[in-house]
Amino acid sequence: MVILLSRGCILWWLKLCGVLGLLWMIFLLRSSNMNWVHSRRLRYDWLEYTDADNSPEKVCNCSAILHGEREALEQAKLLTITKEFLKRIQIPDEYYVNASQDCRNFKLSRKYVTFPLSQEEKEFPLAYSMVVHHKVQNFERLLRAIYAPQNIYCVHVDKKSKPSVVAAIMAITSCFPNVLMVSRRVSVVYAGWPRVQADLNCMANLYNSTTKWKYFINLCGQDFPLKTNLEIVRTLKALRGGNSLESEKMPNEKRWRMTYTHQIVDGILQRTGNTKGPPPFNLPIFSGNAYIVVSRGYIRNVLEDSRILALMEWFKDTYSPDEFLWATIQRIPGVSGSTRPHYKYDMSDINAVARLVKWLSLEHQNDAAYPACQGNHVRTICVYSAGDLEWMIKQHHLFANKFDADKDPIPIYCLEKYLRHKALSDGL
Repeated sequence: MVILLSRGCILWWLKLCGVLGLLWMIFLLRSSNMNWVHSRRLRYDWLEYTDADNSPEKVCNCSAILHGEREALEQAKLLTITKEFLKRIQIPDEYYVNASQDCRNFKLSRKYVTFPLSQEEKEFPLAYSMVVHHKVQNFERLLRAIYAPQNIYCVHVDKKSKPSVVAAIMAITSCFPNVLMVSRRVSVVYAGWPRVQADLNCMANLYNSTTKWKYFINLCGQDFPLKTNLEIVRTLKALRGGNSLESEKMPNEKRWRMTYTHQIVDGILQRTGNTKGPPPFNLPIFSGNAYIVVSRGYIRNVLEDSRILALMEWFKDTYSPDEFLWATIQRIPGVSGSTRPHYKYDMSDINAVARLVKWLSLEHQNDAAYPACQGNHVRTICVYSAGDLEWMIKQHHLFANKFDADKDPIPIYCLEKYLRHKALSDGL
């Protein structure tokens, strides 16, 4: 029996076969790609943080904590007041000196990511300044969380720090060619110019390094990231050369800080009876904080612009200059990534991406800026606990402050697991 088909039917049949064939090829390609991603994912499973790492915090259910489940939060809270748990989480400085004698084993056992997780990250290196003075465990966990071989890091250890702290941090940094100890250490004084000088010294070291990094971020030892390196890179790319830092009109209650001169006496900043003259070039002074996310061009301006160098001299005898200097530079015309000094360009710490901080004074108002601190307060700043994490990971900030691994490592532990899983899922 012979079936005769019209020319139109034959063409229709050929088209159908072509479509089916194309769909089959797409299916095979997708399956192949999924298998490749899965196999690559399995290849790097050893970088995941698991219960096998035997951390004291492993009894916590981090997934439940991050979802704000009451039972998990109550368990975490109980742990932080248990003597046995508090004893187990203490890590002496000498541990890091001994552990880092074998750098290869140290990096393997601590699960440092020693290769770029994506081409996008490799092509967008970052520079970090890390100013620390104690709590080596906090520092090492922070370094591990933000470490990537394409980035560069400068560490400033306070000149007054205990010898054991200096030895431990030097031992850790010696294992990484892209982690530098600052060339000139200073004795940091609370609310004094040396806090700014510590960052400036690192800025100079980083700018003069061979790594052509794109953005600069400064940290202290009690910060911790809220985003993966890839997420940080994409956030910074979206700035398109701009900067992100708090810079607002000077509140009246802070004007005294630069009305009178100050001097350091026996390691303490004291106010003198002398009044200061106006800032150079009649530059308007803005209010901000010590922590910034700025472009390479901004750092070049800080180190080389004659207006900024004169401004820094003027700031040296003020109270807490770190809360005004960077914010003021951000509003100077011609500075890379700067914004106009008009009030419409004011930016609060909540709107900037640099740092998430809960201030006691803004927690309990009728129109509170954020939920109340679930941990405790030090100098009116919240030291986070597990109960803060659900809210925290929903914010757009790159880093948060403060954490204290010696008293409550659970929020750090859960962020470590959360970020590492995310990094290995997204980056590979």
